[in-house]
Amino acid sequence: MAVDARQKIGVTDLAVALPKMVTEVPSLLKGLAGFTRKPDHKASIGQIFQDAAAKNSDRPFVRFEGESITYRDANELVNQYAAVFADHGVKRGDVVGILSKNRPEALFAALAAVKLGATAGMLNYNQRGDVLEHSLGILEARVLVLDENAQEALDSLDGEPKVGAVLPLKKLAELAATASTANPKVTAEIQAKEKAFYIFTSGTTGMPKASLMSHFRWLKSMSGLGNMGVRLRSNDVIYCCLPLYHNNALTVTLSSVLAGGATMAIGRQFSVSNFWDDVRVNKATAFTYIGELCRYLLTQPEKPSDRDNSVKLIVGNGLRPEIWEEFTERFGISRVAEFYGASECNIAFINALNMKKTAGICPLPYAVVQYDEESGKAKRGQDGKLRKVGNGEVGLLLSKITDRAPFDGYSDDKATEKKMVRDGFKDGDAWFDTGDLVRKQGFMHVAFVDRLGDTFRWKGENVATTQVEGALGGHSSVDGAVVYGVDIEGTDGKAGMAAVTLREGETFDGKTMAEHLYDKLPTYAVPLFVRVVDSLEQTSTFKSQKVALRKLGYEEDSDSDLYVLRGKSGGYEKAYDGYVAEVAAGKAPKLSTRKMRTCHY
Repeated sequence: MAVDARQKIGVTDLAVALPKMVTEVPSLLKGLAGFTRKPDHKASIGQIFQDAAAKNSDRPFVRFEGESITYRDANELVNQYAAVFADHGVKRGDVVGILSKNRPEALFAALAAVKLGATAGMLNYNQRGDVLEHSLGILEARVLVLDENAQEALDSLDGEPKVGAVLPLKKLAELAATASTANPKVTAEIQAKEKAFYIFTSGTTGMPKASLMSHFRWLKSMSGLGNMGVRLRSNDVIYCCLPLYHNNALTVTLSSVLAGGATMAIGRQFSVSNFWDDVRVNKATAFTYIGELCRYLLTQPEKPSDRDNSVKLIVGNGLRPEIWEEFTERFGISRVAEFYGASECNIAFINALNMKKTAGICPLPYAVVQYDEESGKAKRGQDGKLRKVGNGEVGLLLSKITDRAPFDGYSDDKATEKKMVRDGFKDGDAWFDTGDLVRKQGFMHVAFVDRLGDTFRWKGENVATTQVEGALGGHSSVDGAVVYGVDIEGTDGKAGMAAVTLREGETFDGKTMAEHLYDKLPTYAVPLFVRVVDSLEQTSTFKSQKVALRKLGYEEDSDSDLYVLRGKSGGYEKAYDGYVAEVAAGKAPKLSTRKMRTCHY
């Protein structure tokens, strides 16, 4: 559970905050007007970008390592990319896959796809082998745009990628150089209800799910988060070193930039040692965060130059309440636009009033309800209906599915239905189960507390327990495995832990196990702890077993052997005093010399 979280928000808090909002009224009204947009309106991300380019033609749109490209030039290059895609057969309703590390060209490729009425499938370049093959299979992309620096991911496939054509960025640039710079005609015809992006999230089956982001929901985010919450101005530069395949970058940051005619500074990756230098090089006045990023920055030795930056606003989610004030005071941050949202969720919260220790307000209908700790599902009363919690209490967050707040769902209809709660308070109503626990603070505000279900969050990524269990089960010594997340004080999210049983005659080899898992999983999904046990409860879901194991955490006991991850080369070794503190300080597990200086998200 979150520590030191604000219990309630009262009238006094509002009385202090609201007068400061007077100068923000124009942006707030623009945001409210955006909520009147309907799914069948002709409105799209491409059109918004195109209009912003016409209005702000000479202003910098993207900045990368200090170099800028204007709105006009960016729009023309996006149009050239779109023309190349069209020559490769991409049309309205198709998918363009994008497998790229952070660079402006990846963003331009995504904008080119949506300008054509195609869907940009944003692939996680950390995926490997069967997982990446599964994701590509979902997309059925007409074209796959490939950053040559992400070639290693494609090389992990057994065969050729199942796409129409692979278009390396270098080849795309060559073809685009002679293509038309005119705006595609189809852009003006795209309706808000059409598909814009596929964002991959962890699936409870162990394989990623492709969460759909429609133009309508992105535009709603621009109105609620961009216009009403973040409120960038044209002279603002927001720095984002989070992956472009994350909604924090592609939806929250990009929509805020376009809403204000501001500049998006793209960082290659998060580097704890170079973060503030990159902020200064890009002349950023704001940055996008996840909680772990803030914690890493705070654990660095204090310097006289900590407040020597131009950042006044930070935008993101997961800033822990116990470090909120310490972080803002140390680095001179005057406003925190903390938000709550999920790739597939149909609503979002934003700290529009700049209050401390809250994920903010949501004007759309939601409910915070009682839940069952064993199943992680909403609890119903004797009448079969849900029960709301009171102010200051923790419950499961549900968002109401309406015409104004539709649930776009996943590419898998069964997965979509599984996330819905029907007949919750009235017959015929429908709700989206976020799987998240929040504290109901009052006046439409909540604070994020924890995540339920078969995923947990670590290093800013959702980890599917069943995917990790599958990788463990693929090792020749493992008979059975259960994976879950455990709390480590001072960190965000939960660290991965596995309980395993070994095949008869086998012993636990920590070095080969680590090598196997690093080969099969993204780095953030490799468990930090492995507990070797004699037996695991043989149920279909291991739910009750997970509850007991989670409560035991990383405590040592006489009935099992506990191992901890030292790194890819160090492997797993017997647990020792001080390991947990090393994890909290970012000193374990040890990476290569280069990676110890750079933390990847």
